[in-house]
Amino acid sequence: MIKDKMSWQESTKNKMLRLELPTDPRWVDIASISLEAILVDHAYCEQKAASSCISLIIKYPEFDEMVDVLTPVVAEEWQHFDAVMQQIRKRGYKFGFPRKDNYVVQLQSFLKKGGSRSDQLTELLLMNALIEARSCERFKLLWKNLKDKELCDFYHELMISEAGHYVNFIQLAKKYKDPEMVELRWQEWLEHEKEVLKDLEIRGDRMH
Repeated sequence: MIKDKMSWQESTKNKMLRLELPTDPRWVDIASISLEAILVDHAYCEQKAASSCISLIIKYPEFDEMVDVLTPVVAEEWQHFDAVMQQIRKRGYKFGFPRKDNYVVQLQSFLKKGGSRSDQLTELLLMNALIEARSCERFKLLWKNLKDKELCDFYHELMISEAGHYVNFIQLAKKYKDPEMVELRWQEWLEHEKEVLKDLEIRGDRMH
């Protein structure tokens, strides 16, 4: 059983490496001295992740497997929101207002319009997969570099969970569209995300 788990984790790790551009190492240094801001932004990322899954379920209810796979993900993402809120409260931080997520806005601009409902769903699944992949990469940076041991352990657990969600989205996309076409489109998404990341300001108060 342990061997299977390690094999899955190694496979997931290899898939994460497909991100075309690693996060600038300066980001984690800035984030580490802006913990209140990064935790608040992280909480909203978890809220948006749960809301995004709910939106897919409501908008595309005829895709049974997608509904069944994403329903527990909604619960997991909301548990993550609650867990981040606990980290905020125990440190005496304040939960502020949401901030505009320029990273996600620029990803949304790359969504293809039109096509069949399965085409539209696949686009959204790939965008969500990319967000989860980048989140996983940044959680790994926090796990490896934060001096707060509790937060290191916290982000290690979340990194594993986000990797699983990433795999869910990719597998669902390949179920509802030809896998070769999904791979081609996924590469386009990766290239676009690389350009988005190049142009974004490095900010320690943003998870993305």
